[in-house]
Formats: sequence, structure tokens, C-alpha cells
Amino acid sequence: MSAQAHIQVQDLRLAYGTREVLHGISFDIRHNEIFGIIGPAQSGKTSLLRCINRTIDFSPEASVSGAITVDGEDVRRTKDLFALRRRIGMVAPLPVGLPLSIYDNVAFAPRCAGMTRKTDLDAIVEQCLRQAALWDEVKDRLSSLGTKLSGGQQQRLTIARALSHQPAILCLDEFSIAIDPVTTMRIEDVIKELRRDMTVILVTNLTQQARRLADRTMFLWNGEIIELDSSDIIFGDQPRDRRTYEYVNGLFG
Repeated sequence: MSAQAHIQVQDLRLAYGTREVLHGISFDIRHNEIFGIIGPAQSGKTSLLRCINRTIDFSPEASVSGAITVDGEDVRRTKDLFALRRRIGMVAPLPVGLPLSIYDNVAFAPRCAGMTRKTDLDAIVEQCLRQAALWDEVKDRLSSLGTKLSGGQQQRLTIARALSHQPAILCLDEFSIAIDPVTTMRIEDVIKELRRDMTVILVTNLTQQARRLADRTMFLWNGEIIELDSSDIIFGDQPRDRRTYEYVNGLFG
């Protein structure tokens, strides 16, 4: 494992009851890289993200073994789970807006963390909406319900909300599954900017999206790592594993 790793995963196994979905995988993610994870449905991609930010704890039938460390801290032994989840932002495949105003959607997490001064809240709401490329579209209607926004706007609001607790790591799980190509490209531009300040983990079924964005890409299939390398190699003419070539070229999956 690299000494420069932001996240280290060692011999990670995950089972739901008797069904094992991650089979002892090991890899690292570097600081400020966009790390792509590709693979067919049911390969364990979302489950892996849930292990990293400990939302897997909400599945009582899940059992986890192995180690995941963030900046050297074992996430499975952390004494402050809420602090861990603040450090690891998560954006789900479908936008899930809180039934609150646009402003309150973004201000929700800072308020929960104890921020009360309106000037401070105003500043973080604007900053996060700008980071999510949404500010110019909503700045004159911040009191409107977030759930009234278009699908693409709601997804960017979800990103702004994930950024509001200033995470060091941002996990994006199929963020573009329900939005149009133009909005997808706008969010991809946002992701390229965000990597200056944080590490981004990008789970996607769109291989071309991983090719455009990811510094390195991991091909996960049936809970096993088939290949992990620079995206130039994964999406080039000669990846190390024939299955990688077949998957990224649409021959299966």
C-alpha cells in the first residue's frame, strides 16, 4: 500500500447473511485523486462505499471483516462515527432532497454541527451552491422548496448538501443515472474542480464517464478486483486482464 494513500482497504470482506458480496479485496486511494470504480450491477460497488463511510451499519444482516483506514484511522474502530461521516460525503444515485427550502437543505448539516450565526450560514450556503454550479440558478429563490427543482438541479443540490460539512472525501454513487447528458457534463466539470480540495470516489456504470474523469480506475466484478490501474491502461487497447477489455468495450455487462 502507498504511504501517500488517503484511504487504505485491506482484505475487506462483506456478507449479507450467508451471501458474501466482497471477497477479501485490497487497494488504496490517493489524496486528491478521482478514483473510478466500474463493474456490472451486483458487483459490490455501492456496498463498498457503504463500508467506507459506515452506513453499512444500517444493514443489520451485514457482517464486515478486514480493515479500512482513512488517514491511518481505522474506520471500523472510530470513536466518533458522526465525525467520520462528516469527513466522507455521499451522493446517492437518485437526488434525495430534504422537504426544506433550498437554503435549509444546504444549511442543515452545519446547523446540526452547531453553526448558528446567519452570516456564517449564508457564507457556507453560497460557497457550496457555487461549488455545485447551482448558485446562479437559485440565488434569487433560496426560500423555495428544494424538491421543486428539476432533477438535474436537485442532484446538484444533493452535491451542495454533501459539501456543506466540508468533507475530505466525496463518494459519488451513479450520480448521473437520472439526469440529462448536458447536466451530467456540468456536474463532471464540478467534480474536476472539487478534486483540488478533496478525494473523489466515483462509482459509475458509464465506462466513458470513468474514462473522462478518473485518474485510476478499478474494475470490480462479483466482489473481486479484476484490475486496478491508471485509466489510460484500463481503457486502452491492452489492459492486463482480457475481461477488463471485454467489459469496457461493451462485450458483456
